[in-house]
Amino acid sequence: MANPPATTQQRPFGATMRRDAWWAQPLLVFTGLSAFIVYSTWAAFQGAHYHSGPYLSPFYSPELFGDSPHSWFGPKPGWWPAWLPFSPALLILWAPAGFRMTCYYYRGAYYKAFWADPVACTVGEPRKSYLGENSFPLIMQNVHRYFMYLALIFLSLLAHDVWKALWFADGFGIGVGTIVLSVNVVMLSGYSFGCHSLRHLIGGFLDEPSKAPLCEKAWHCVGCFNRRHMMWAWMSLFSVMFSDLYVRLCSMGIWTDWRLI
Repeated sequence: MANPPATTQQRPFGATMRRDAWWAQPLLVFTGLSAFIVYSTWAAFQGAHYHSGPYLSPFYSPELFGDSPHSWFGPKPGWWPAWLPFSPALLILWAPAGFRMTCYYYRGAYYKAFWADPVACTVGEPRKSYLGENSFPLIMQNVHRYFMYLALIFLSLLAHDVWKALWFADGFGIGVGTIVLSVNVVMLSGYSFGCHSLRHLIGGFLDEPSKAPLCEKAWHCVGCFNRRHMMWAWMSLFSVMFSDLYVRLCSMGIWTDWRLI
């Protein structure tokens, strides 16, 4: 006698037998990511107060076109649309933003916090089917490895910004801003070096790195960062936002950059 097909009962949205504060983590993620999105969007469209002395905001680095001394190719290009406010950040932010948006950790975080897919383990979600990432637009998440290559280039450029932050009008020096930008590079490095795609790359694209001893050692080295990937993700998110805020407030004269050396 044939058995009838198995069926599952769909929980109503938010229904669960859990008694812990399961809603706390997605709420914190929603609040944190929302605050960053609002601030970074506002800062990107300002197009002003993004540099102060030898300091350049990481939201604007590299400054391809602009009016600061850090600009690579001069002021606003003539081909820029007249209806669109010009900001050097709009030319480059798509790359680091794409790296974070397609990150394996962030995908899981904002799927839960913004889409409730699912909001938490054993908690009812507002849909009856699972679509995965096999169709448009979520299939575009697979470009993460290519954004990772760009992120490594941006990381080297930000490290060069730290070098430039050591040279003031009167010569070599170290200011609080130098330390702020340095810490930001350290945080971004910890986040980037823990990338799942980088671990696969550094392991020689091997499913079994143990077959190549050198690749296995490199794979384990990246794994040290990967085990704390969530921590690095949040710390680097805060550090890049604070770095922009620090440079912005110094440029506006609200904060004073103290010279340590």
